Parts: sequence; C-alpha cells; structure tokens
Amino acid sequence: MNYENQMTWKKIMEKLPADYQFTDSYRPAEEWWDYRGYRLHLDTFRNPAAPAKIIAFHGVGTNGRQISLILGGPQSKNGYETIMIDMPTYGVTQVRDRKSVTYDDWIEIGAALIDRELARDDRPIFLYGLSAGGMETYHVAVRNPRVKGIIGMTFLDQKEQIVRDRTTSNILMGRLGVPMLSLGKRMGIGRLQLPMWFASKMSALCNDRDLMKEFMKDRTSAGNVASINFLQSYMNYVPEVSPSDFGVAPVLLTQPEKDRWTPYELSQPVIDKISRVPVKVVTLPNGGHYPVENSALRVMNHEIDAFIKNLLK
Repeated sequence: MNYENQMTWKKIMEKLPADYQFTDSYRPAEEWWDYRGYRLHLDTFRNPAAPAKIIAFHGVGTNGRQISLILGGPQSKNGYETIMIDMPTYGVTQVRDRKSVTYDDWIEIGAALIDRELARDDRPIFLYGLSAGGMETYHVAVRNPRVKGIIGMTFLDQKEQIVRDRTTSNILMGRLGVPMLSLGKRMGIGRLQLPMWFASKMSALCNDRDLMKEFMKDRTSAGNVASINFLQSYMNYVPEVSPSDFGVAPVLLTQPEKDRWTPYELSQPVIDKISRVPVKVVTLPNGGHYPVENSALRVMNHEIDAFIKNLLK
C-alpha cells in the first residue's frame, strides 16, 4: 500500500492554499526503508543541492503524508531536502506485530534515521515534529545529538499532571486512565488496543470541522488504534537528558494561536527549563493544532526557513 490510493490526505490538500497543493511536478517521492523488521515508508523531496535536510515526525493523530502537505513540500520549495517518515502503526508503514510497538521504538527509529541520512552525505540535519512529534524531536535529539536544530509544534512532558489532564480525552482518563495503563501492562493485557479518540483529545486535532470528520475516518492517522503497550510507554517516557541539561541544539517552538489541544502553557514545563541552548517561540496566527489556515502556514514555514538559515551561517 502507498498513498496513491489513500483519500484523506487528498481531501486535506483541497483545503490548503493553492501553492501547497501537490501537482504532477510537485509531489513527494515514496521510498521504503527496511529496519529491524519494519518496512518504513518515507515521503521525500530529495535535493542533492540543498544545504540541509529536515527529518519530520508526525504525532499520534497524523501521518507522514499529512506532514508533507504543510511542511515537507513548502520547505522543499525553500531549498531544503525533506524526509517525512511514517512511524510504526501509522501511515502506510508495514508492521508485522502492531500490538508490540512502543514509543521507545519510535525514538530508536528516529535516531537511526539520522544516522542513515548522514551515511548518505554529511549535510546538517534539522528535526521537525507536529503534536507529539514535537517532543519526539527532543527525545530523538537526546538519543542521537547529530542534529543542528529541533523544531516542534509543541513540547509536552506527558508525566506532568496538567498535560495529562488537558491532552487526554477527559479528566477521568488523565487522572485514572493513564495509571491504569501501567497496571494493564503488568496484568498482561498490553496488547489490548484502544481507539486514539478514546485515549486522547483527538477532536481538537484540526479546527476545520469538515476536515476533522475526514481525519477521524482515517485509520492511518486520527482514526487509528493504539495498544496499551504503546500508550503506556508514550505517557511514561523518560528521556536520558532533562530539559534543564539539554544542550544538543537550538529549539524553535511554532505554537498555533488557536490550538485547542496543546496551548502554549502545556509546553512551558519543558521550554522554560531549557537554558543551555537558544529557544525561540513563534505564534502561528489563527492556527489550529494541525494548521490548515493560510496565515498560520505562511508564518510557520517562513519562521522555520529563517531559523535554519540563521543556524547555517
């Protein structure tokens, strides 16, 4: 399976500005990477002349193609080589045993992808992440610090109670459901799968109501299910380096102004503790969590371009 026969991203694309819409001459190539039993799908805009590469991570409600639409393609037009990965159980990546996948696997894969790209050539690498992918850039950079900068839509420490309360589907899930994940794993039911809308505040993914309906029907993104094994590992992940000690690379937070899922104050427990490297926060005007709004997209891609150019000087 590839994205040619997948409809959700095409319906999302119809809502985007005209210059964000793919054409016969402007569209990602589809590559496959076999790694440790996974057949991982990569959307790529390859450009040997680009001064840097951007590796992009989706979150728990999106996939690589959806990131290609709003970030990968536009940044390729800015002159960068971009690589958007489908992590196991999302997008069209092929997985033998989806119930055994953990968030730790995502971090290992992200770190290995950096090494893979650096083995091709030594151009600087930047990481981008939307939603949960934002904190994933931090976790991956800690695991593999061979990056020049990290860019996130949000930086969440899921161990913080305020984050759990406001990003899970309801307060009961935040206060009782998350601890029950660890209990469930210990009881041997880690392979049980739950709809992501049941575990998380998925209804706040996109501020366009019509698109939200399409997202929720898509089993490769917002309509996905996740095992207790994955959810428990995600909600309790502890990085090797705390934010107060993080010194890998400068950080850019691109915060949507009208993000109903992860407003700025939920990133502050992480962002406010980072002091060893520069941190910049940019507001995306009128933007939702997955921004399809023209003004948000323009500011986001302009600021990412400026951030990278500044670090390449």
